[in-house]
Amino acid sequence: MNHPHRWISTLALSTLLLSGCAAATGATTAAPGNEAGTASAAASTPAAGASHHGGGSTTAQTTAQGPTEAAQMVCGDEVKKDMATRLGLPQAPHSISDFTDKIFTCTYHLTEGDFIISVKETPDPTAAKTYFEALQVEVPNATDIKGLENLGFPAYKNTAGSVVFLKDNMILHVNATNITTPLGPEKITPAAFAYQTATTILACWKEHPEQATH
Repeated sequence: MNHPHRWISTLALSTLLLSGCAAATGATTAAPGNEAGTASAAASTPAAGASHHGGGSTTAQTTAQGPTEAAQMVCGDEVKKDMATRLGLPQAPHSISDFTDKIFTCTYHLTEGDFIISVKETPDPTAAKTYFEALQVEVPNATDIKGLENLGFPAYKNTAGSVVFLKDNMILHVNATNITTPLGPEKITPAAFAYQTATTILACWKEHPEQATH
């Protein structure tokens, strides 16, 4: 099959639309004064903190102007449960979050390598499109995701494991480029795993549109 992840993404979307999607529990990491250098660096750099591979998550103090609930969903329970199920893990992998320059990043410490999900929040859809297009230039060999696979949103990906979606004023970047081996009992490729995770998050945003906007 040329696109083995199509049915998986459809299943993930349908399942999440019928279940609850919650934002990450607890505060998010604040990094005041630490501005991101470029779009790609901000979206792909692992958050500072613990690097072990156990369950649980690490967070720090929240700023007054923290990330939206929608952004925090990338570190939320539903995403963690979905990830643990697909990887055949007894519990969710350890994760750490960071919020810098309006980018909320959740780094999952997998045995195979760090799996990074980030959400860039912009003032409006026009600014989001500008950021989305700038990031595409910096993602190596990015190609547009077309047809049913883009779920109705502008999106692109590369074979190394980067998947980027644009929704309203937010840019979702799921980055599995640090992983070079198949994941889980089904031997999912890093690129397919990134895409499947992106669909899970988009399903949460579809279910809770009031949390996906400022």
